[in-house]
Amino acid sequence: MEAHLHMWLNLLVRWSHLIVGIAWIGASFYFNWLENHLNRQDQAEGTAGDLWAVHGGGFYYLKKFAGTPGELPPTLHWFKWEAYTTWISGMAMLIIVFYWNAETYMLNPNVTGITPVLAVTIGIGSLLASWVFYDVLCGSPISRFEWLTGLMILAWFVILAWSLSTWLSDRAAYIHVGAAIGTVMVANVFRVIIPGQKDLVNAVTENRKPDPSKGLKALQRSRHNNYFTLPVLFIMISSHYPATYGHAYNWLVLIVFSLAAVAIRHYFNIRHLPDFKVWPLILAGLLLAGLIIATAPAPRPSASQAGEPITVVTIGEAHAIILHRCVSCHAAQPGFEGFTAAPLGVELDSQQKLLQHRERVYQVVAMSRTMPLGNLTRMTEAERNTIANWYQASR
Repeated sequence: MEAHLHMWLNLLVRWSHLIVGIAWIGASFYFNWLENHLNRQDQAEGTAGDLWAVHGGGFYYLKKFAGTPGELPPTLHWFKWEAYTTWISGMAMLIIVFYWNAETYMLNPNVTGITPVLAVTIGIGSLLASWVFYDVLCGSPISRFEWLTGLMILAWFVILAWSLSTWLSDRAAYIHVGAAIGTVMVANVFRVIIPGQKDLVNAVTENRKPDPSKGLKALQRSRHNNYFTLPVLFIMISSHYPATYGHAYNWLVLIVFSLAAVAIRHYFNIRHLPDFKVWPLILAGLLLAGLIIATAPAPRPSASQAGEPITVVTIGEAHAIILHRCVSCHAAQPGFEGFTAAPLGVELDSQQKLLQHRERVYQVVAMSRTMPLGNLTRMTEAERNTIANWYQASR
């Protein structure tokens, strides 16, 4: 019953996280689009731009003020709860999936002496340290140079990705880099962006000029959040693709992919401008093409090519390994504590099911070596090679 409830809790919180995350990032894309498509020509005094749109069977007219309006309406819409609920639900996911089963999901089998408690402590510490570093950086004189600030932020996350991939499991390292970025983003909203907007609102009601420094700080943090969005989205889906987090240089894969994501987001920011503006997409395409080539698995020579005696591996021998190392989770009724169904629906408790999923088994067992999870069942290199030989002979 505990595993059943855990599964439903996981599902409902993950679903909620996806919903509010779409709302937050969707609002970011919408307001970015809105700002870039305002008509700024022939505006009346006090107006910075306007825009007509059609949607849902009706017309909309939006206007942006150049400064502050004379008075505010009784109802003013704020965009903050999308950010807060995304972070809260994301932290709940971190607890339910990773911290609840820290021994399974947090530990790196190649690092001895680290306990589940220490792994969780490292994870939480990485979130706090990221915000402290980022906030101090943005409050320092360096922040006057946007390019240097960007390089410092990149350097921090390079160090973070490398460090976490060294100490934690591959998937835990990735998800904590994403959680660190998300923490920075929501802290920007809570501590800088919303206070800046509140000062703007209070200035109107108090009939005074708003503090320009608060507005500039909010603008800087909002711009940073803009570029953080697509790397976070990649990390959210990366657990489905072991060629990324399971690579020997997974931290570098994460950084390069994130740089491509930043380039793509930059294209969205400048695509309304005249002249040549697709260069960020070209850069992103080159980075992603380089990743595809660099992460391609090396071809495995056959036994005859390697000059070794040819050993025929039967499906019975391959399935015996799978039964011993994998079926505790990947079965119609898993025996591993915490699972009520086979992960991703991959059941391997019969030879027929192994044949059905042989491509996926080969990829995660012999190529990326990301399964068994954390190698908790101690699958050996010889067993992985046996699975690989069976797969190649069975095609």
